[in-house]
Amino acid sequence: MHAQGRSVGLGLALLSALAFGGSGVAAKPLIEAGLDPLHVVWLRVTGAALVMLPVAWRHRDLVLRRPVLLAGFGLLAVAGVQACYFAAISRIPVGVALLVEYLAPALVLGWVRFVQRRPVTRAAAVGVVLAVGGLACVVEVWSGLSFDVVGLLLALGAACCQVGYFVLSDQGSDGEDAADPLGVIAYGLLFGAVLLTVVARPWGMDWQVLGGNAGMNGTQVPAWLLLGWIVLIATVVAYVTGVVSVRMLSPQVAGVVACLEAVIATVLAWVLLGEHLSAPQIFGGGVVLFGAFIAQSSAPKAPVPTAPVGSVADVSAGDSKVLQVKDPVA
Repeated sequence: MHAQGRSVGLGLALLSALAFGGSGVAAKPLIEAGLDPLHVVWLRVTGAALVMLPVAWRHRDLVLRRPVLLAGFGLLAVAGVQACYFAAISRIPVGVALLVEYLAPALVLGWVRFVQRRPVTRAAAVGVVLAVGGLACVVEVWSGLSFDVVGLLLALGAACCQVGYFVLSDQGSDGEDAADPLGVIAYGLLFGAVLLTVVARPWGMDWQVLGGNAGMNGTQVPAWLLLGWIVLIATVVAYVTGVVSVRMLSPQVAGVVACLEAVIATVLAWVLLGEHLSAPQIFGGGVVLFGAFIAQSSAPKAPVPTAPVGSVADVSAGDSKVLQVKDPVA
């Protein structure tokens, strides 16, 4: 039974990586057709929230039981990651933006070491160094400031927010007050939709773009078809399979499988959008992923938290689960 559950979990994690990896190549043509990145994010999250409304109604007790978990998931794992990522890909290649996000293990390890003042393993430190060195190749730092600094900062912002995806996905799985993963996703999307409505102000969106076509490397594709893919596959399917896989696997295993997402997104962007990466960027991307793999597989030792599950102290004093990172947007 355990082996069968593990196989199912691995399959779900792989499916989630495939689904998330296809979001950027579908969103970028819509942005280039005239939609603001925030408007694309709003359409994505709001559409997915509407699809998940029946699930939200079924788990309506979560609003009173776990309000902090739901609000945090909506703010970080839904709105924050996607807004930063889509804004980033409007300025830099999809592959570069996603590879920058995989600095998240380094960011979390730095927080553990210098803020929490807990030791990290030598292997994890090596993984951080490799990831940072690989990033230098991805952005081609030897070219000076020829790369888009704002786009790079936005991708780093997505990396900061995506840590919350794994932390919060796993937070609701323990204890007697465990939260159903589908309910967490449904209300996370609803919270995210409300927040993005205030920020994106969709009443000013150019709705006519959705009735036309968007170009994908010279090929015209109906805009509504791209939006449907983003909402149903790259959001609903991606989040459901991703969060469930975190519950079925150790976060370490799910995080390692998630590394495939960057490869999938880069290949799709190359084939469908014509975004060719240079040889140093490809090499650097491989180093980033390898460094992320080592960092995620070599979690620092941490004391067992004594605070109640889901409390602020539990999150800050959490164990190696905090180190597992997956991109919930790409």
